[in-house]
Amino acid sequence: MPKKSNNKPVKRDEPMTGAMKFFLAGCVAELYLLIVRRFYANGTAVQQIAWFDHYLFYLMGAGAVLLVIGAVCAALWRADKKKLVPALSVAAAGAFLALSAVLIRWNMATLTLFTVVVPVVMLLGILWSLYDRECALALTILGITLVILWICRRAGSSQYYGIYVKAVAVIYLVAAAAVALLTKQGKLRKLLPANADTLPVYIACGLSVAAIAAGLVSATIAYYVMWILAIVVFALAVYYTVKQL
Repeated sequence: MPKKSNNKPVKRDEPMTGAMKFFLAGCVAELYLLIVRRFYANGTAVQQIAWFDHYLFYLMGAGAVLLVIGAVCAALWRADKKKLVPALSVAAAGAFLALSAVLIRWNMATLTLFTVVVPVVMLLGILWSLYDRECALALTILGITLVILWICRRAGSSQYYGIYVKAVAVIYLVAAAAVALLTKQGKLRKLLPANADTLPVYIACGLSVAAIAAGLVSATIAYYVMWILAIVVFALAVYYTVKQL
């Protein structure tokens, strides 16, 4: 009797394994941020806050070292996928530690931003592991749009950061339009296969441009647009989940 091949179950398990890795990494990163919030941002003892301030300083260096090691190893092992993925994971962990430590020490308000961004990135990683490429790309665009709308609502009218927030929003408007154009020209083959349905990507780019443009008008409009877009994202996620099943 011919031996049964184990290739199919392994291939089916690969997306779920990738999704679980993103889930665990997101949980660890969020737990780290919650600890920093509890003992540094909301700390009451002066010695405790001072200790965490030094701790974050050392994390900058550790994160930078991990980033360099991961990037160098990724460049050396770019032809070997089994080694490339762990190297990129180390680089990503180092970038997260270094960037979060720098921004949190610079401005405590960025801690709230990180606690929002980490779950979003985790969910998008799960989407890219489990869903079709066009679905994952469309939901990624809409997810980033939600984060930018949230930032516009919180800091868009700030005297100090408002101009930077609006500049980032305008850059994202251009980027969303560029993604739609590149998709139409077929230049995103590494992200979208030739037989992919590009309509969800066009819809996501169009909604993002309209939402960001409306959100730039005022914080109140950004608030309501954010909720409307969140409902759209949830409906699309449910639709694609049912379709995938």
